[in-house]
Amino acid sequence: MKKLLLIALAIVSLQAVAQEPKKEGPRYRDNMANMPAEDMAELQTKKMTLHLDLNEKQQKEIYAINLENAKARKEHMKARKAKREAGEKPSQEERTKMMKAMLDHKIAMMQKMKIILNEEQFAKWEKAQAKMDHKRKEGMKHKAHKKGDKMKKEQ
Repeated sequence: MKKLLLIALAIVSLQAVAQEPKKEGPRYRDNMANMPAEDMAELQTKKMTLHLDLNEKQQKEIYAINLENAKARKEHMKARKAKREAGEKPSQEERTKMMKAMLDHKIAMMQKMKIILNEEQFAKWEKAQAKMDHKRKEGMKHKAHKKGDKMKKEQ
């Protein structure tokens, strides 16, 4: 009986150790970077349609906004990638300028959405935006924490 139990335990422990490591596939961000702006806008519009229950007119108006945003985002990503590959980092002045531009864009987006969406949809959209901002901030904290750990290890 003891031998049988010992054999079963050995098999279970070997099974746990012998599992294939998790494969690192392409990340969502990488997939989005390679996607055409039209597809990005269409996906985002469909997600918003499901979440906010948009009608046809709203879908068309929001698709136009999403398409414009996707094209601008693609250009911005290309510019940042080129700078990163050249080894350039944005100065404090450039960062401040980018933050101001981002906040201006958010304000403009909010005004456009107020016009397109009804009150209930707008409240839902605002709540979703706040949730995304929170997730983004938490992700940045996590990245900063990981970066700090790496720096400590190097010292």
